[in-house]
Amino acid sequence: MASQESPMRYEEDGNVHLDFHGAANTTIDFIVERFGVEAMDEIFRKVGRDVYVSIRNDLIAGDTRQLVRHWRHFFDRESGDYDIEVGDDQIVLTVRRCPAWHHVKGLVGHVSPHFCDQTSRTNEAMAEGSPYAIDTEITGEGSCRQVIRRRA
Repeated sequence: MASQESPMRYEEDGNVHLDFHGAANTTIDFIVERFGVEAMDEIFRKVGRDVYVSIRNDLIAGDTRQLVRHWRHFFDRESGDYDIEVGDDQIVLTVRRCPAWHHVKGLVGHVSPHFCDQTSRTNEAMAEGSPYAIDTEITGEGSCRQVIRRRA
């Protein structure tokens, strides 16, 4: 862990965020239908590398704190049912009820089969080149487990 805590860049507030997930769901389906899953995965990789650059830079420096703060901020803000266990060897985010997934389901009636890929691919890209791997396991509809571990 780095000795100085990084500022948290991604902590916007307001009422738009949940509806953003509905727009993302529609966009994901459009891109996959028009250009294929590989194109969508590349977009998510760019999000992880370029949009979340300060989290990625912290991970490369060996510091997981900003990512954990980011998770807490958004799951608290959107009233997610989750917990985070920070251990010596790994950090586990268990999401029992993802507010984004359930909001989209209620908003448009269906969640893209690629909706959770945005989490998996973005996490992988944020961890790229860092001492960490972030594995995302979808455990059910609107639930997952994300694990940060040091690479072997």
